[in-house]
Amino acid sequence: MLSPIRAKTLDNDHFFDAVLPAPGACARFHRDEEIFGEGEAADYVYQVVSGSVRTYRILRDGRRQIDEFHFAGDYFGLEMTETHRINAEAMSDATVRMIRRGALSDLAAQRGDAARALFRLTAEGLQRCQDHVLMLGRRSAQERVVGLLLDIAARTRADAELDVPMSRQDMADYLGLTIETVSRTLTALQEEGLIALPTVRHMVLKDRRALERLVA
Repeated sequence: MLSPIRAKTLDNDHFFDAVLPAPGACARFHRDEEIFGEGEAADYVYQVVSGSVRTYRILRDGRRQIDEFHFAGDYFGLEMTETHRINAEAMSDATVRMIRRGALSDLAAQRGDAARALFRLTAEGLQRCQDHVLMLGRRSAQERVVGLLLDIAARTRADAELDVPMSRQDMADYLGLTIETVSRTLTALQEEGLIALPTVRHMVLKDRRALERLVA
């Protein structure tokens, strides 16, 4: 199962709250509204305050590859270059904190704890990217779908009742599958008694241990 990208520095889940003297400004975005686009200036680093965000690329053949899902507390848009390499959209109505990249650079130059925190955040993002590549190359469709459900549960601190903000197409574009394969896999898991699907965006993990064994 993928490990969530969450800032865990200074014994505090709220990474920037711990290292910045003041929070950045917040902006609200509606479902499917663009936050930034590929090639735009990467002047800010972003934190999801509420709601959820997807980051993605459009491939040369027009297909969409979702890079990551981001939930409350997660950070995104931290780039190594001066422009964004991906697009970001609100998956649901979302509030996003915007922190000036220049302010972070200045802070990191002045404070060792901030520099270490930024390094760790970057390293965790790289690790998650590597895990995603491994998942796409080595796991079956069932393992990918189950791994994603467990990952969402862990990152949103859900127990059995799981609100899923992404569509089936979002899942497919993240997992490297077709929407039909995602739907068939979820139906099969339901028929096996491992999950329940009361609605399209709400799931119940009925046998979490069995699900975890599928991706062990």
